[in-house]
Amino acid sequence: MRLSTQFLLSALSAAQFPSAAAPEIAFLGRSNVGKSSLLNALVGARAARVSQTPGRTRAINFFLVSDARSAARMVFADLPGYGYAKIAKSISAEWPKFIEPYLEKRASLRLCVCLVDANVPAQARDGQLLHWLQAQRRDFVVVATKVDRLSGNARTRNMAALKSGLGVEEILPVSAKTGYGLRDLWAKIAEAANEESRATLT
Repeated sequence: MRLSTQFLLSALSAAQFPSAAAPEIAFLGRSNVGKSSLLNALVGARAARVSQTPGRTRAINFFLVSDARSAARMVFADLPGYGYAKIAKSISAEWPKFIEPYLEKRASLRLCVCLVDANVPAQARDGQLLHWLQAQRRDFVVVATKVDRLSGNARTRNMAALKSGLGVEEILPVSAKTGYGLRDLWAKIAEAANEESRATLT
């Protein structure tokens, strides 16, 4: 793939969402899970801002991702991280007003990429998110980040523990640092986006 990435807009309300004219892939996860690093590794560019301070993303950031060779287009939606205690309650309290409507009603949303940290046991908030997505009948894939920090045996143990703790049959281990697992994740994304391969942004 020869990708180009264009920032579209940041949305703090449903009224600000871009025109739903291309398949969208949403990225969700805790504030320190490495979401921005993974997004940048997928597109091969510094599209999303990587911060040393968790919780910097406070809006839904939309990026148009285009493949010059196939003319395929999709939109990546970078959702605010959750579960970071230092974020002001007045800010985080506003998130359900636009995040939940996006996940519930967005017609062009084709896949939710749910990120968990491969080095951390299954978290209750992650499990709650997966159950909620299942209730909304949203397709999702669970991706374990930062696997480069684990040896082979530790990786196998942690993946098994995460599957059990989150109640899922499949977790894709990836590393934004080494590129491990990115091809498998792209295959999942492409499969979801190709359901509307004829859609384009206008």
